[in-house]
Order: sequence, then C-alpha cells, then structure tokens
Amino acid sequence: MSETRPARLKLRLEFAAPLTLGPGKARLLELIDRLGSISAAGREMGMSYKRAWTLIEEMNSAFALPVVDSSRGGTGGGGARLTDTGKEVLLRFRKLEAILLREGAEEIAGLQRLILDP
Repeated sequence: MSETRPARLKLRLEFAAPLTLGPGKARLLELIDRLGSISAAGREMGMSYKRAWTLIEEMNSAFALPVVDSSRGGTGGGGARLTDTGKEVLLRFRKLEAILLREGAEEIAGLQRLILDP
C-alpha cells in the first residue's frame, strides 16, 4: 500500500485593491530580499524579468507605500531591495501562514484521513 501524500496549505489573500497575495509573490519578495535583484529573483523562480516586474508593480501600486525599491542597471549595476513596507508585508504573510498551519493542523489531518489512498 502506498503512502498518501501529506496535505499542503497554500494561503491566498484577495484584496479589493485589486491585489492577490499568495505564496508566489511572497517567495518573490523573499528572493528579492536575499538576492537584491528582481531579475535574479525571477530567474530563480523560473519566470521572466517582465513577469517578476509586473508582479512587483502590482504590489507597489496596491499598498499605500511601495514594497520594493529598485534602481536601473548600467555600468554600476542596478538592484532592488524590500522597503520597510515590503518587509512587513512578507512578515505578516508568513505569520498568517504559520497560524493557519498551527491552528488548522487537526482539521487538515482529519481531512487527510478522508482522502482515498492511491
């Protein structure tokens, strides 16, 4: 008998801004914070620079203050960094994920037990 794959929780918040905030955008913010580059973060996630930049623009225009500050490339090179707002958005999103996993563990396990074993 094979083992059933454990359930995963994916948080997706939909705001009226319009903005959807989920694991992909959170990961993009984490990578920008770590790598200091929108293009490098996009490459790490297997997406084009244009797609990564579009997601950043969506977040920057939805929040009262930008989440990412970037400078153009050139001889000195460009770069990107999370603003204080971006760091807070990421922190609050990850905290909410942790709360849902912790508080919902029993319900997730109960649902998992109801899944047909492949």
